[in-house]
Amino acid sequence: MKKSTKMLLSLFASVSLLAACGGNNETGESSEPTNESTVTQVGGTIKIGLAANPNSLDPTAYTGQYESNVIRQIGDTLVIYSDDFSEFKPSLATEWSVSEDGLTYTFSLRDDVKFQAGEYQDGRSMTAEDVKYSLERSAFDSALNRLSGVESVEVLGEYEVAIHLTSPSSALMAMLTDSGNIIVPKEEVEGWGDQFGQHLVGTGPFSLDTIQSGQQIDLKRNENYWGEAANLDGVIFKVITDANMMINSLLSGDIDLATDIRGQNREIIENANGVSLTSIPGFSTTYLDMNMMEGPTANEKVREAIYMATNVEEIVNGVNQWGGAEVSYSPLPKASWGYMENAEEFVPDYDPEAAKALLAETEYADGFSIDMYLSDARVPYATIFQDQMKTNLNIDVQIHPQEWGTYSETVSTGQASMNIGAWSWYPDPYFYLNQEFHSNSIGSLGNGRGYNNSEVDALLDSALSETDQEARTDLYQQALEIIMADYSRIELELSETANGISDKVVGYNVLANNSITLVNNEGTNVSLQGN
Repeated sequence: MKKSTKMLLSLFASVSLLAACGGNNETGESSEPTNESTVTQVGGTIKIGLAANPNSLDPTAYTGQYESNVIRQIGDTLVIYSDDFSEFKPSLATEWSVSEDGLTYTFSLRDDVKFQAGEYQDGRSMTAEDVKYSLERSAFDSALNRLSGVESVEVLGEYEVAIHLTSPSSALMAMLTDSGNIIVPKEEVEGWGDQFGQHLVGTGPFSLDTIQSGQQIDLKRNENYWGEAANLDGVIFKVITDANMMINSLLSGDIDLATDIRGQNREIIENANGVSLTSIPGFSTTYLDMNMMEGPTANEKVREAIYMATNVEEIVNGVNQWGGAEVSYSPLPKASWGYMENAEEFVPDYDPEAAKALLAETEYADGFSIDMYLSDARVPYATIFQDQMKTNLNIDVQIHPQEWGTYSETVSTGQASMNIGAWSWYPDPYFYLNQEFHSNSIGSLGNGRGYNNSEVDALLDSALSETDQEARTDLYQQALEIIMADYSRIELELSETANGISDKVVGYNVLANNSITLVNNEGTNVSLQGN
């Protein structure tokens, strides 16, 4: 006997998120669409600023939000989240069910979907074989384990598949919404080989036109899209790594949408004409990782001393004088239903003298030098931290800004003694705790520092197999208490999702997980005024 789709959604959807991400927000800025128009505008090309250079558009290889936001325009997943992240909606799949034992998910597929034409196929129909190929590729090859727990995908008919799991997974539906699990044609993947990430082909509303590495990515409207045709003729993603240049580009009209807005740039946008700032509570956490496998921070007392000598409030307030963030006390954002309301109790108090005494119990009593890696956007955090470490513990922090691809590789391979990163995903704690603290994730961006605790692994595994959300919450919070006592990283801030948007843009919604959606079957179809 199989449970209905409705029952499945009630098990796995995060209804509590509605209160966290809707309506009003503390900054007083609107979380509603920036512009409204009674006349739909068709045509024009929207220009979007990306704060880092996408390293690869291959859905199994990408590691950052920058790549994801391009991939989402080109490809489709079986299901999508609703805009408030409270339930799952059909996309390439029209309906689904789950077996009584929770080990098999069956999906009925649309029969009118075609791939974009590429080098190795001419825009053929998508079938269940493509779903099997794409999802198994993700399950076995994904750089960030974006479809873990999948044993196999079975073709039941031309437009029906069954996903078989090694054990029940309460996070599977959320995993399937990830852009790493878009459906792609085998011919293009195998034809291009390692270059597929530069020639991505999918089923989405836009197709890849050209890539100018380090500069921009051009997309064009997919005229054979299975859903409502895009209002826009195309999309240009411009790589603008300097935050001030990003704002100047928005104000001059060189871009229509600026992402990752921080610091004084928030105020600049609010006071400018023709643009607006939309900032909402988000899923993004910013943290400082400490390598647990080698170097001084392999010593737990050193890590605890560093945390005690870090004035997190000074860092967060210094970087965010114009709002947009608050001090973080947990690896989970407040918008996650697994968040611990008493998380602050597990964070050490700022106490430089106690930190110095603790460090004196180690071989590093006189301080040491250590390298820190980060993207350009995180340098302000590192600068304040650098000063605190020198003053409080005589630790010399050497700051090494890197472009996104190099940073991701450095951290993933365990070469970063320290790094400052940010993590934003979905409300389910799995996407934070398993990806960042399970030993299975060592060697990936989330756990490049090498966190390894068998007790935590066991709790996370149990939580993933559990279907009752209250029971899952209890297991995750048990894991969090252990994780936070290991001092593998310093929790810095909870960041709002903030975009600067030209008044020409109509119908665009800022989403809590930082993703950019221009067209979907939830009713979103962005357009530009004045075309």
